[in-house]
Formats: sequence, C-alpha cells, structure tokens
Amino acid sequence: MKEEDRRRSPRMPRQAGARARKLLTGLGTALTTPTAHGEALLARAASPWVRWLPYLVALALVAVLLPVTIVVLVNDYHVNGPIAGALATAQATPLLLAVSRPLQAWWVIFTADVAGGFAMLVADDHHELPWPWTPMVVIGYLFLMFALGLRESRRALLGVWLMTGFAGAVFEAISPGRPGDGVIVLLFVLSGIVLLLTSTLRGRGEAERRLVEQETISEAERARRTLLEERARIARELHDVVAHHMSVITVQADSAPYRIPGLPDAAVEEFASIAGGARESLAEMRRLLAVLRSEGTEGERAPQPGLDRLQQLVEATVRAGVPAELALAADLGEVPQAVDLSAYRIVQEALANVVRHAPGATTRVSVRADDAGGWLTVLVVNGPATEPASPVERGTGTGHGLVGMRERVRLTGGSLDTGPLPDGGFRVAARLPLAEQPPAGRPPTEPPLTDAADSTVSSISNNSTDSTDSKGAP
Repeated sequence: MKEEDRRRSPRMPRQAGARARKLLTGLGTALTTPTAHGEALLARAASPWVRWLPYLVALALVAVLLPVTIVVLVNDYHVNGPIAGALATAQATPLLLAVSRPLQAWWVIFTADVAGGFAMLVADDHHELPWPWTPMVVIGYLFLMFALGLRESRRALLGVWLMTGFAGAVFEAISPGRPGDGVIVLLFVLSGIVLLLTSTLRGRGEAERRLVEQETISEAERARRTLLEERARIARELHDVVAHHMSVITVQADSAPYRIPGLPDAAVEEFASIAGGARESLAEMRRLLAVLRSEGTEGERAPQPGLDRLQQLVEATVRAGVPAELALAADLGEVPQAVDLSAYRIVQEALANVVRHAPGATTRVSVRADDAGGWLTVLVVNGPATEPASPVERGTGTGHGLVGMRERVRLTGGSLDTGPLPDGGFRVAARLPLAEQPPAGRPPTEPPLTDAADSTVSSISNNSTDSTDSKGAP
C-alpha cells in the first residue's frame, strides 16, 4: 500500500503543474486575443446621443487627464518634461481606442502605467506621494476597466485583474513600506469591483437580448402554426362540400345506364369508370381528413353552416350583449357552397371579435350581391366599445380570427379589407366571387351600408325576446 502511494505521489505535482500551465496558457491567449468585432460601446442603442456618449466621455477624460498628468509628473514627481509628456500621452490618449478596442488600449495603458511607476520611483524625492499609480492613472484605469468589462471575455478580465495585482506586487517588493503605496491595494480592489459589475451587467444584457430574439422566433413560429392550423381547419370544413359533389358524381354515373335507355356498351363502361374513380377519390379524401383531423375535433359531425343561419348567429350575438342588426339580401341567387361557408365563418369571426374586444358596440352586418351578380359582399362594421372589455374575454382569443378570414378569402379568390375606423370602431369587408371563375379585374368597391329595397332586413336589439334556435353561434 505504501509503495502504491509512493507511485501515485509524483503524479499529483505533475497534474497540478499541468493544470497551472493550462490556466496560464488560457489567460495568455485571452489577453492576446481580443473580441472579433470592433463594435463600440453602446453601439446598439437606439438614440444617437447614447451611441456617442462613450466617445464624449473618453474625449473629456483625455482632455483633462493629459495636461494634468504632465503637470503633476513634472512639478510633484520631478519627472523630466519630455518623459512626462510621453508617459501622459501613452496613459491618456488610448482611452479613445478603449471605446471600440479596449483590450488593445489596455496593453498600451498598462505598459505606460508600469513605465510611469518606475520613472516616478527614480525621480521622486517625496515618498509620501501616491505611488506607483497617480490619481490620474486610477481614474483612467477605472474607465478602461469599465470598457473591458462590457466587451471582453471573463477569462480576459481575470487575466487583466491578475496582471494589475502582479504589477502592484512587484512595485511593493521593490519599495516595501512606502507611505504612499496604499494606492496599489486601492486600484486592485476597485478594478476588480468594476470588472465584476460590468461583466455581470453585460451578461444580463446578453441574456435579455437572447430572450428577445427567442421571443421573436417564437412569435414567428406561433404565427406560422396558427396559419397552418387554420388552413387545416378550413380543409376539414371543405371536405363536406367536396364530398357532396363527389357523391353526386358517383350516383349520377352509377344510375346513368338505368336513367338513359339504349346506351352503348362503351358509354356504360365509361360511366362505370367515372363512378369507380369518384368512389376512389372519396376514399382518398377520407384518408386525408383523418390526417388533417387533430385531437379534440372528433365531434365535427354537424352539417356545415351557411348564410341561412346568419339570423341565428346575430341573435346569439345580441344575447351576448352586443346590439346588432342584419341586412341580408333576398336575391343572392345560387351561392357556391365554399363561398356560402366562407361568408358565414367570416361573419362569425367578426362578431366574435366584437364580443371579445368591443362589448356593447353597435354592430351592423350586411350581405348582398353586386348589380352584376358576380360578387358577394360581406360587411361587418362595429362602433366603439361602450363598456370595458373583460380581461377574461380578451384572453380567450385563439389568434385565428383575421388569419382565418384571409385564408378563406384567398381560397375563394376574393379580397378582404379590415381596419379601424376614425370613431374607434372596426370594419371587416370581404368580397367573394359567386361564380366558379371570378370575374376579371379587381372586386368592386364596397357600397355604403344601406338597406336595399330588395333585401330582407333583420334588426335585433338587446331587449329582443326572440327564442329562435341559435345553433352554430360562436
């Protein structure tokens, strides 16, 4: 056991020495490798005055410290004039460089400060003066520490602090017990405090900046997910519309040989092929619907609503505390099922937004076709809220309202115009094509919301006692 301990004991000093060499190598690399970017302090600030502030402070320090250092070195420390001028210049002017490249500036200033300490040691006959760092050196060095703490790595800051302490220890060893050398401890402590505080502030700022960037990315992902979810929901709803047409095709193709006597065999085979293709298409649509159906949507079995249920929808909105009126044209003609469903959903989303964000606001809903019969216009206008919105109601939105409206309008080839009104209300205007191929050109301009003579107008107030069923209301 003792022999094993003797074999292990030489390894411990070697391991400690290897760690020490690794640490010194890392500190040396950090001190000689500044940050890759030369971005100035506060360069990302929004205000130009804040961006220029570090330069102004550095310029003010140079303007004050440079002449004062020369005068103090010459008059108080009896340093030769040219040497004092060179030392003062090397100690003060690199502060301007510290704004963008603090590590390079530190090497110049640190070397000049050490040289100044030796020059004062040789020339000074008054040992009671601060040494080896003059008050001007302390002021400029602390500003330099501030710039370093906001820019360089923690390992570089540790190296700078240790080098500062090492230089002070060397001067203390050269001239021990000097009355004015308490500034060595002062600068060592103050520089460590400044480096610690500034590096902590920088770390917090970087964490907040990364958090903001992550929130921006998350917001973009949420918007993208909302769009995809809304598209999937619209696709599920349109399944019923497409499935109805495919079912009609299947029935017509299967029954054609019985309804049309004397069909040639080739025509019978063609109808059978059409019916088989339609059935296969229906099966593929059911598989697609199973993919699109998300959790919690198993109950979507009711028939899709249309314009014929707008009356119930508006009545339900009135019961929710929103005075609303409906103007529904009586001669809309044949409305495609996709447009019929999209128009209902647009009104539903618009009224839900009124209930949620503008409680008590007077609301008008108008649905009519243009004179040429090519476009269906859906208009929902509400005034300003008459009572404050409930925080609970504000937080119940899914974020799908306007996104869903835009997707439904884009799907049918129409246009959507939404935005606030001067009186504090909001306007939603959608124009949907009534034909399979939208008319050429842009949709017509929305006419004023007035009751046409050929329209069925339903005005509903808050004290309505109508008990009409309101299935499908939001």
